[in-house]
Formats: sequence, structure tokens, C-alpha cells
Amino acid sequence: MSDCLLCGSQTAAELFRATDRLHRATDRPFAILRCAECGMMRLDPQPTPAESRRYHPENYWFAPDRSAAARLEEAYRRLVLRDHVRFIERALREGGARGPLLDVGCGGGLLLGMMRARGFRVAGLDNSVEAAALTWSRQRVPAICGVLEDAPFRAASFGAVTMFHVLEHVHDPRAYVAAAYRLLAPGGRLIVQTPDAACWQFRLLGRYWSGLDVPRHLFDFRAGDLERLLASCGFTVVRRKHFSWRDNPAALAMSVAPALDPMGRRTRRVREGPLAHIARDLAYFALVAASVPFALVEAAAGAGATIMIEARKP
Repeated sequence: MSDCLLCGSQTAAELFRATDRLHRATDRPFAILRCAECGMMRLDPQPTPAESRRYHPENYWFAPDRSAAARLEEAYRRLVLRDHVRFIERALREGGARGPLLDVGCGGGLLLGMMRARGFRVAGLDNSVEAAALTWSRQRVPAICGVLEDAPFRAASFGAVTMFHVLEHVHDPRAYVAAAYRLLAPGGRLIVQTPDAACWQFRLLGRYWSGLDVPRHLFDFRAGDLERLLASCGFTVVRRKHFSWRDNPAALAMSVAPALDPMGRRTRRVREGPLAHIARDLAYFALVAASVPFALVEAAAGAGATIMIEARKP
């Protein structure tokens, strides 16, 4: 059993066991443990880095082709990413730190492309060669393949660093946050988003909540856990956001019907013709739309399915 990320305690209780419902990369069961001291949740046993690579499908990130269904999905993603873009824009303008934006775990670079179109200097980092190449070719954004601790960037060279759904995947989240601190200029902003394990969806659905994403998520943060981690690395929390148009309704939809999720169907290589593809996409989007009222209410109560935090380097 691993020690707690936050408090170092070796004492934890098993909440339940779960396996991969979305991508079905393995049928192996994993335990979700809760620290007896601070309540931080984690996966047990934690996969080795080699095992983790096997559990992350090659096309885990969004990579649209030229089909009508892919164009529809990209249009939807651009729409629901707009609140991410606004959150980042405000952080960059209020922060005032010089330097470009670095998106860690950039995937296919769609978010960076949207930021570039608004006049911001941007760069991407991803541990997938294919994702970095796609960011260059599709979004015209410079991106490299690597891990943040070893990335070849100068200290204090970025005005902002973003990590959307990254920290829950890495074996040492503290090292990632510390690396972001080194790369940020004084006054620079770190923007982090993870699923929030204190949300109503988790309380209702337990092991079936998609935010656990077993076995890819090694840690299950609550908002307070994330703030404690950031503070331990020298950051000051500036702003919090409990709702994401891209993620919160989709988390509920994926929990209820993981077989409909477009990315899950792609990674599982589900065979479907063009009409079936569009029909399933429309059914999924309808379920996402039906999930919006609940997602809005839980977020208004401070218990949304995700937590997005802006933190400042002194």
C-alpha cells in the first residue's frame, strides 16, 4: 500500500473495488482507498508507469478525422471549451506576468489553437508523440513530447501554465506542481482542473462515477486536497470554479451510459457505420443536455463534478 500523497499516512480504508468501464483497457479490479488521516483518495495498487501507458489508449486524446461526425464533435468541443478559454484569458490579463502560456497534457491542441486565435502566445507539452505532432500540424502551435519535470524550458519563462485533467493521472503530482512553479515567472498563474471527489455525482454513484476513471486516475482529489497540494508548493489560490460546460454534464452522462461516449467508442474501436456513428453521438449529446440541470445545481452548491483553480506564484 502506498503512502498518502498529502499527509504521508500509511493508514487507509478501502471504499470499494472498481474496474475500467469506459475504455475497457483491462478487466482487473482496483481498490479505491481513503486516507484515515486526511481523507485523500487514491487507487490501489497503483499501476507502474509501464502499466499506465498500456491503460491509456493511443488515441486517448481528441483527434478528429474528416468525417461529418468528427466535424460535429469538434464543433461541440469548441463550444463547450469557451468557458475554459474565458477562465484562462482572465488569469492572463489579471496576472500580468510576461511569457507565453504552456498547456501541459495538451492532447491534440484544440484549446491552444483557440487561445492562439485570440492573440496569445502558446506552447504545448504532452507525453504522446502523436498528440504533440497533431498540435503542430492541426493547430499550428509549437508542442513537444515529454514530461514536465524534464521539459527543456528555462525557469521563470512562462506567464501561465495550465493542467486540465493531468494531475490525477501522474504518479507524483507534487513534482508536477513544483515544476510548474519553477517555470512560471513571478506573478505567473497556474490553472489546474481535476474531477472533484466531493461532488454530488460521486456521493450518488460511488464506483460508477466516471470521474474515478479506473485505472487511469491514480488520485481522486477533492477541492480542499488540491488547494493543500498547491499551497505546499508555494502557490496562493486566487479563484475557484466548480462548473465546466465541457466536463460536468459529460461526467454524469458517461457515468450513466459509458458505452455511448464518443471517445470511449473510438478507443474501443467500436465498429459502426456513418449513420450509426452520428446516431450514437446524438444520443450521447442528448444525455449530456439532460444532465445539465443537475450539473448546474451541484456546482452552485460548491459540489460540482470538477474543480478548476487559479493559483498565483508570488
